[in-house]
Parts: sequence; C-alpha cells; structure tokens
Amino acid sequence: MTSDRRLSLLTLSDLPDGVRRPAYDPAAVTAGIVHLGVGAFHRAHQAVTLDDLLASDPQWGIVGASLRRADMRDALARQDNLYTVAVRSGEGTGLRVVGSIKAIHVAPENPEALLAAMCDPAIRIVSLTVTEKGYCHDPATGNLNPAHPDIVADLAHPRAPTSAPGLLVEALRRRHEANVVPFTVMPCDNLPANGPTVHRIIVQYAGLLNDALASFVENDVAVAGTMVDRIVPATTEADIAEIDAALGLGDAWPVVTEPFTQWVIEDRFPTGRPRFEAAGAEMVADVEPYERMKLRMLNGSHSTLAYLGYLAGYETVSRAMADPAYERLVREMMSEEIMPTLEMPGSDLGGYRDALIQRFHNPALKHRTWQIAMDGSQKLPQRFLGTVRDRLAAGAPIDRLALGIAGWMRYVTGIDEAGGAIDVRDPLAARLKAIGAEAGRDPERLAAGYLGVPEVFGRDLSHDPAFAGPVTRALASLLDKGAAATVQSYAK
Repeated sequence: MTSDRRLSLLTLSDLPDGVRRPAYDPAAVTAGIVHLGVGAFHRAHQAVTLDDLLASDPQWGIVGASLRRADMRDALARQDNLYTVAVRSGEGTGLRVVGSIKAIHVAPENPEALLAAMCDPAIRIVSLTVTEKGYCHDPATGNLNPAHPDIVADLAHPRAPTSAPGLLVEALRRRHEANVVPFTVMPCDNLPANGPTVHRIIVQYAGLLNDALASFVENDVAVAGTMVDRIVPATTEADIAEIDAALGLGDAWPVVTEPFTQWVIEDRFPTGRPRFEAAGAEMVADVEPYERMKLRMLNGSHSTLAYLGYLAGYETVSRAMADPAYERLVREMMSEEIMPTLEMPGSDLGGYRDALIQRFHNPALKHRTWQIAMDGSQKLPQRFLGTVRDRLAAGAPIDRLALGIAGWMRYVTGIDEAGGAIDVRDPLAARLKAIGAEAGRDPERLAAGYLGVPEVFGRDLSHDPAFAGPVTRALASLLDKGAAATVQSYAK
C-alpha cells in the first residue's frame, strides 16, 4: 500500500509513544461531510475537531476536495490520507496524527466524481474553507459577482462546475431531482455574517440558472454560519524535516499550528450533525457577534501587522510584535477603535484582546507577514471597513485603522522601502500595481487611486473626507518616513 517508512495505516503502530494517534480505526470510518477547500487551515481546525469525535461516532468522516490543484491529494494519498498536526508554543511542540479525512477529490480533474460524493445521501453537511476569494463575490457588497471568470465558466457548463457556488448549487439541484434531502452548507471562512452571505450567493447563482432552483435553494437549504479561529502558518521544508525526524516516518504534508482553537457554530442542521460541542465547539443561535469580534479584533490586527511589519522588514508576526511600538499600536487599535464598535454582552473583550496579543507573540509559530498579506483586496472590507463605517457614523477617530489600510496601499504598489519588488498575491494585483505606478509617490494621488476601487471600498468611503483624510496622511508618512518610524509615531 505505502512505503514502510512513510506515515500510513500500516505504520501507525511504529510511531513513538509521545505522538498521539487516532483513538479509532480510520479504516472503519464512513463519510458524512464533504469539505471544499482542503488546505492547511481545515486540516488544523475542523478536521481535528472531527478526529476527536470519531471514536464515539464514526459516521462523520470527511471527503475533501481541492478546487484548484492536485498536490494535496497526491501528497496525502500516498499515506492513506493520514497527516500530522504539530502544535507549537513557547513550551515546545506536541504531535498528533489525524485520520478524519477519507479521500480527496480534485474538482478541475473530475468534477463528476466530486459531485457524486456531494450527492451521496450519507453526506449531510458540505463545509467550506475556500478563502474569501473562493466565493466569487464582491467583497464590498457581499453579492455574487456574475462577471467573475469562474462563474462565467460555470454558467456556460452548469453541469460540470468548478467554483464553490457552482458546485454547491449543482449538487443541491441533483439531490433535489433525485428526492434526496439537501445537505446543510457550513462556510468556515472569514466573511461577515458568513451564513447569510453564502446563502445569498448560492441563491443568486441559482437564480442565474432558473427561478425554480433559486426558490428551492432559498427556502429549503440550511446554511449554518460559523466563526473559526486558529493561526495556521504555511508548512515549510524545515517544518517537514523536523516533524519527520520526530515521527521516525515520512509525512509529505504535515500542518503546524498554535495551541488555541475556537469554533462557534449556528445550530442549523435539519438532517443531523456530529456532536461538535463534545469536542469543544460552541453551538449558538446566532454566530454573527462572534464573527464580528474575531474579524475586527484578530483579523484586522493581523492584517495591520502583516502590511506594516512586512514593510519594516519583519518576516513574521512574532518578530513584528517584538517591536514595542507595533505591540502598542495593535493593542491601542483594539482597545480604542475596535472594541467600542462591538456589542458583546457577557463577553470579556479585554481578556480576548490580551489573549490575542499573547498569541501574536508566540515565537514558535513563525507566521509570515507575507502570507497574511495575501488577497488583501478581498480581506479589507471584512477586516477593516465595517469598523471604519461604525466609527465614522459615531464621529469617532480612525487614525490607527487608517494606518493599517494605508499599509495595504503602500504594500500593493509592489515596491518595498528599499526599492525592491514585492510579490503581491491578490486577485486585483495587476490593477493595483498599475494604480501605484501611475500615481508614483504622490500620497494624495495614490490614496485617491486605491480608494477609487469599488470592489474594496464601495461607493461611499472613497468620497468621505473623514475617511480619505486620515488614510492619505498615514500613507504620506509611510512614503516619507517608512513603516517602522510611522508606527512609532502612531503608537503612544
């Protein structure tokens, strides 16, 4: 089946005593969930939670799907879909082997095989971690973007889709036609109100096909919103070598993460669900307040550290946090600009802030600022702009938030502070770079150019001097003094 020196079902018994292994027979697990977007985050978060539950209820294994590439499928297939999770903190590293993933499909290779799995009556949940851009929507409005290339392609071939909205709707259509009850859709990405947002997106996609299908999706398909939280850096070659040495076996693609994990889930599963709460998840009636808290406090701070840290030459979040000015900036941004916009009765926002600061300091995690900086045009509306709009409506200052946004603008010019190239990974990268090239180092022209991108800032903020003014001033300082000196001037 596999090499006797590779992690596999045959070599589980060869693992050192200190490595935690599945408390069940992975071969006896059956699938109840299809997950779209099997990446590092899913394997360090949802798949671990399910792994904790399978000993008592083995019907909730996962059939995974990659919507782009085959590398994850190919890596894990050689080891019976087992993989290692390395949990790192300042006290050391703990290892566990996870067996909750049964198989992985690659949508572009064989969409029919993935759709067949999604239509299996045993599948009662389809979950997603496809990143913000995977929903093919307009982040500024939360609506489906019908001009998105993936949506255009799926509408031309709706029976063989490859986008997340197309796959969901086609599988739901087939189940409905076959009199199989619809699965519950469970998005696990950082979208504001991700349940209602994803429901709206798939209803809108279905409406582009026919009205009856749209009505069915709108009225009969449950969408369970979630809030997910765990920091998961990209796995490096050094990580793989270290983990292989500790296992005494080869693992082609382990994941590295922090001790903290959180999952808040709306309890909307008409056809059944695992006992998520038995593995530490929190089941609630409305997840939106938790989503808002996490998007604004954790993700907004993370992006601020990513852009301003990268520009200052800090490769990782923990390295940026070792600069006292950067720590003060994010602490003050959370305390004075973000927390006042959150209504969380009974929640200790100060305690949550302090826990985030501690997590950002974790030196063992090595979360690269460049990785967090990816896809900023998709992330800014969720992570910053809701807070900004609330602050402006209250007539309150936004100086630190504006600095984080200006950091993104400076970053996406594609030129760092030494004049070198920045590898900007973003769906709008070429357009953003062109705006930067045309404006040069004129902060007013540069800010106006980026604020004129409606997919990010909508139609309101670009014309609001209470927003444009602080952003332009922050951008001018970044261009003139650089990120480190600017952060020092903004942090008390």
